[in-house]
Amino acid sequence: MYEDFRAIDRWTGEELHCVWKGTVVAIATRHADATDIRFAVNGKPLWIAMPNTAWVEHKKKTGKAITDYLAAQTAGCFLKQQIEAGYDNGREMLTMSVPEVLETAASVMKEAGHTAKLPSLPVIDRGATPESFDFKLPGEPETLAQDIAKARGTGMPGAVNS
Repeated sequence: MYEDFRAIDRWTGEELHCVWKGTVVAIATRHADATDIRFAVNGKPLWIAMPNTAWVEHKKKTGKAITDYLAAQTAGCFLKQQIEAGYDNGREMLTMSVPEVLETAASVMKEAGHTAKLPSLPVIDRGATPESFDFKLPGEPETLAQDIAKARGTGMPGAVNS
């Protein structure tokens, strides 16, 4: 549906390839009461900010929660609508209002038919391992992965004991 789609920019006629890249609760990154959904639009990052109050309102209205899958599909549907309506393609963030989230989520659910029919979100890097996300804190002699490897007696992260 809207995790990987193409849309035609209304003003330039350019075909834009939009791919979901991630979902972040914005309180952690920009101290906002929102959830940010990241897309790559022809390789350039673009964020859709969805107010967290929309989750509460959606639950009141439908009795159901907005899942990660529904949030990504809702943001993607909104992005496609904005592109086709002639959005400002120089912006790095588009913000949805609560009514826009509710209306777009309802539209996505009508199209999908049921939450079980929403596409699963793609795994960005199937080769990723916990060690690839490891880091060393300042003042610490080793990374967490190195500490775990030592505790297991393997010497190296990802190594297998024989």
